[in-house]
Amino acid sequence: MGIGAATYWILAKELRTELRTRELLHTTVVFVLLVVVLFSFTFEPTREESRRYGPGLLWLALLFAGSLMLQPAFIREQNNDTLSALRLAPIASLAIFLGKALASFVFLTVAELFLLPIFAALYGVAILPVLGEILVVLALGTLGMVTTGTVFAAIGVQARMRELLLPLLLLPLLVPVLIASVSATASLLALEPSMDWTAMKFLIGFDVIYLAASALLFEFLLED
Repeated sequence: MGIGAATYWILAKELRTELRTRELLHTTVVFVLLVVVLFSFTFEPTREESRRYGPGLLWLALLFAGSLMLQPAFIREQNNDTLSALRLAPIASLAIFLGKALASFVFLTVAELFLLPIFAALYGVAILPVLGEILVVLALGTLGMVTTGTVFAAIGVQARMRELLLPLLLLPLLVPVLIASVSATASLLALEPSMDWTAMKFLIGFDVIYLAASALLFEFLLED
């Protein structure tokens, strides 16, 4: 089976599993909404403060959501005794990585689409004039998050304290992505919106480098 077909079937399996249970998506959406709402009532920001601090709070909520959503990516396979079957299946390890990463990307994107209008309403920021640019920033930041998160979820699946291991490994690596994503989002929500091309170039470079490295190393991670 080719990489494209295998990736499609793994992605379809992940989507069917989540649509059947809806456990992970519902939990993540409720969690990010709770974080954003609590932040808005705690700080009670003015319009100017919302433009300054809102992007950071938004990406902090997305980071928590990503950590929560990426954790079960391989734990579910191990609990159902299907991880060994995936390893023995006549498919490339790259297809397993791509299928898992794409599924996490879809789930996190759905949570972001629910979160974005609520964030705009609570913090009083106008996102419609720059909606396309914000979606691009969200896509690049989310891609970096799920790429690294999928790799470390595979590393930590055999660990005894795997629930704590993933955030400890993931957060230091994602700090540059968060800084660039916050900078790009803040420039779009400013009084005079503009695209922070330095941050965008960094996000693109990060995604390309980590995606290529993850694709090359994922086979060895599964063997370990």
